[in-house]
Amino acid sequence: MRNRLSQRLQNMSSKDLSSILTKITRIDEFKGWWRGTSTLNPQALGRLKRSIVITSTGASTRIEGSTLSDTEVEKLLKGLKTSKLKDRDSQEVAGYAEVLQTVFDSYRDIPFSEGVILQFHSQLLKFSDKDKQSRGKYKSTPNKVVAFDRAGGQTVLFNPTEPHLVTAEMRELIEWTRKQLQAEEFHPILVIANFIVEFLAIHPFHDGNGRLSRILTNLLLAKSGYTYIPYASLEKIIEDHKTEYYIALRTAQKDGKSPKAEMARWVRFFVNAMMRQIEVLRGFLEKSPMDSLLSSNQQQALALFDNADEISTKLVAEALSIPTVTAKQILNRLLELKLIKRQGAGRTTRYQRV
Repeated sequence: MRNRLSQRLQNMSSKDLSSILTKITRIDEFKGWWRGTSTLNPQALGRLKRSIVITSTGASTRIEGSTLSDTEVEKLLKGLKTSKLKDRDSQEVAGYAEVLQTVFDSYRDIPFSEGVILQFHSQLLKFSDKDKQSRGKYKSTPNKVVAFDRAGGQTVLFNPTEPHLVTAEMRELIEWTRKQLQAEEFHPILVIANFIVEFLAIHPFHDGNGRLSRILTNLLLAKSGYTYIPYASLEKIIEDHKTEYYIALRTAQKDGKSPKAEMARWVRFFVNAMMRQIEVLRGFLEKSPMDSLLSSNQQQALALFDNADEISTKLVAEALSIPTVTAKQILNRLLELKLIKRQGAGRTTRYQRV
């Protein structure tokens, strides 16, 4: 496994690899910046997370052929306790939303393991009677990946792993991915991108492989420190670039599990999708009333400008009855959000509202 990824990266052109690594650096810069949003209003972030569950669920199920709009998804999820979910689209939506909510709420406590993957698959299909016998179980018969044309004909895109080999290959893949994310020999984004290709090449389940791959993408990215994942829908970006998504995946899967597999197109797509995700989140933060996203202390610090043109760290500490170091952290965060600006330095430092 290690040699496969290493060889695949070596097979990329220097131009591709340089561009990919530059974008990964920018993504990591945003990851670091986002850590400060833990001080934003938790109620506002909670509302945003709930809306992203709806958006991501609708997008991910539509990628697989569902026809439900986001509005219909929202309506269905609100009435889930009383709904019987008779049609396939509704069943897939309910299952996906439940697993995704679990990931968003508890990713820190969820281990990346074979047991979790099987559990997620069972949960993903829990509302479908058709899949009752295969929930949480690897496939027992071959499942060729095919494409259908408008006339109803089909073309075999590739042959996934044979059923009797699935357990061994999944365990090898999971163990390798877990170790690499801990060892940091390769950047986590590259490891996760490789995992998705390998997982879909194995195609371990009779149904739900695509949806589960996107669930696991969210889990692995969040566990790797990209904690902004629940606040901007990666699935929606994939849906908006669905053709490019499938072409990139198929290109990587053309040579199966060979070290010679062409990964550049897929890794480019994956990294570009993460870049677009950041742009969406930045756009939301810029358009939203920023005051409503701030913590109580941050709001109170800003309120001091109602009676003063300038404020200081000492004034904030005294007005809010907090330590000076906490007041400084609050002001630094408001500076990062460009809600205030700094004047002077050292003891003469003052802050003005932008």
